[in-house]
Amino acid sequence: MTMMVPVRGEGSSEAMLSEALLLYRTAAEVFATVIEEAKSGDAKAAREAQGYAKEFQKALLTAMQERQKVEQLRKQDAGIAYDYALDFDAARDEIGRRLARLRAAGGGG
Repeated sequence: MTMMVPVRGEGSSEAMLSEALLLYRTAAEVFATVIEEAKSGDAKAAREAQGYAKEFQKALLTAMQERQKVEQLRKQDAGIAYDYALDFDAARDEIGRRLARLRAAGGGG
């Protein structure tokens, strides 16, 4: 069986998530500043708020998508399938116990 291991470091999903979160935080700060300026009566800021809102939405979507990718890779690394971790050692032990019971029960053959 071949194990596929996700790439770490630059270009990895974790690095991309970090960048996406930085972008999200920056967009949130800029958006908050523009909203405050618009509230204070700055007409230019009020017009720009809509564009910043769209950029903020894109940044949020990017951050959420990268977070999902990283979570999926973490589950794969941990051997989790369908929200359950596969414990091969426990499965191997259980198979051994069942085979031992079958051998013991077969006694006459």
